[in-house]
Amino acid sequence: MKIKLLKPLLSVALLLNLITATSAIYAETPAIKSRSETSPPKVLIENAWVRATNKGQSVGAAYMTLTSQQDLSLFCVTSDVTDNVEIHNMAMQNGIMKMRMLDSLAIKANKPTQLAPGGFHLMLFDLEKPLIKGEKIHFTLKFEDKNGAVSEQKTIATVK
Repeated sequence: MKIKLLKPLLSVALLLNLITATSAIYAETPAIKSRSETSPPKVLIENAWVRATNKGQSVGAAYMTLTSQQDLSLFCVTSDVTDNVEIHNMAMQNGIMKMRMLDSLAIKANKPTQLAPGGFHLMLFDLEKPLIKGEKIHFTLKFEDKNGAVSEQKTIATVK
């Protein structure tokens, strides 16, 4: 009599255990968004390129155009060719062209910001090998909005 009563109880317990385990698995699985539900990039990155370097040259420069629909600040850039990327600007001071490092670069809403020779640009320091024409360099750019929210975008620049 005890065995007949114990079998159904064990079956019910096993079934409840399976249901609970399955529910936990589904609860921890993140929902996959369809392409239409994902938010568009905050910044349009265009015409990204890097100046080719010569053997023994440990410094390079990268250029691109950044356009955003909202005011943002570019505050960090990383690359697959160096751990040392800085945001720089060239400007005339007392008749002399000077380059200086910037902590960040303001990206104004709906106004393309040019990173170009002679102006804003990215400096690549501590290069261990030459950057050869045709190579692809990967960059990750980090932006901050006025509320302090940080986003990052990746881009690929061609060496020219």
